[in-house]
Amino acid sequence: MSRVRVLVGTKKGAFVCTADGQRKDWNIEGPFFGGWEIYHVKGSTVDPNRIYASQSSGWFGQIIQRSDDGGKTWSPPGSSEEDLKSTDGFPKGESNKFVYEGVAGTHLWYDGTPHPWEFKRVWHLEPSLSDPDTVFAGVEDAAMFKSQDGGKTWSELSGLRLHTTGKDWQPGAGGMCLHTILIDPKAPDRMWVAISAAGCFRTDDGGVTWKPTNKGLVSNFMPNPEAEVGHCVHRIALHPSRPDTLFMQKHWDVMRSDDAGDSWREVSGNLPTDFGFPIDVHAHEPETVYVVPIKSDSEHYVPEGKMRVYRSRTGGNEWEALTNGLPQQDCYSNVLRDAMAVDTLDDCGVYFGTTGGQVYVSPDGGDHWSPIGEHFPSVLSVEVQTLK
Repeated sequence: MSRVRVLVGTKKGAFVCTADGQRKDWNIEGPFFGGWEIYHVKGSTVDPNRIYASQSSGWFGQIIQRSDDGGKTWSPPGSSEEDLKSTDGFPKGESNKFVYEGVAGTHLWYDGTPHPWEFKRVWHLEPSLSDPDTVFAGVEDAAMFKSQDGGKTWSELSGLRLHTTGKDWQPGAGGMCLHTILIDPKAPDRMWVAISAAGCFRTDDGGVTWKPTNKGLVSNFMPNPEAEVGHCVHRIALHPSRPDTLFMQKHWDVMRSDDAGDSWREVSGNLPTDFGFPIDVHAHEPETVYVVPIKSDSEHYVPEGKMRVYRSRTGGNEWEALTNGLPQQDCYSNVLRDAMAVDTLDDCGVYFGTTGGQVYVSPDGGDHWSPIGEHFPSVLSVEVQTLK
């Protein structure tokens, strides 16, 4: 029988949760890296035992961790224990060096003045679809890095930052982070990234050159609401069978593109609010989309104290609330951008984690929900692996 492995990154460590295909009885292991912020944990689709994790601390910096046994044991790739020690307490080792290529230059700061590019942390790790040793990293300040040796060394795909509109990028409230990386399964040299608060960008040549793909986005907080860059995109998603169709949860608005991001249209429809962070697509139904609306950009919790996932079976505009098994009173949690995932079992499972420390699963595409665990630290990311 198939199994699933759910990888949970939290503000105080990582957890590995496993169950059989019924997805009812869960074994929870962790916390790994207890006390550290784990921004993202994601496994390879080529070798499910290969998992990458971003371990971060405002005090001690950034550490890339890797597991080669499905999350049982971890180590920084290519680094010894001594490499991680220094007189100032910050981690060393090649696997933790994220250095911008060339002269870093400046981007815009919150007040519109120039500010130097400064690496802070890795927000997102995206393993290659064909090679377990190749992995991409989205970082703050926004840039994209690539490793071809299992995370031991990293080089910047600098065409994104240097040769598009990087000097005009400006951080959103959570920082200037590259938080989403999508790889086209039919044409792996085509990738999309999303940056807060710069927008969506696409490469068609493996990351050498990039173009902004924000036509149709409207952001009323900007001096020019329809500018080429500056939009606060929270998350983008696609179905592997239709990579030209993209779905986006923006700072405000749920959007859709049917031309690989060249143009977008709003599909918020009858949602109670079109502000939110995550968005995902059903594994077998390319027109079935999930979002979690929250009250507003200043009140980051679900409306009316009710946890509701919204599902559209029509690719947007028409949305239904999914509530069976979710708290419908006195709930004031949020679901962050990387904290929703789907498995690929015949009955597609949907997963999400909350800032209140709950991780939920629906084994039937959202119709019924139950908790995997209700007392995790605040959840930053949720990913799932379907294991044969």
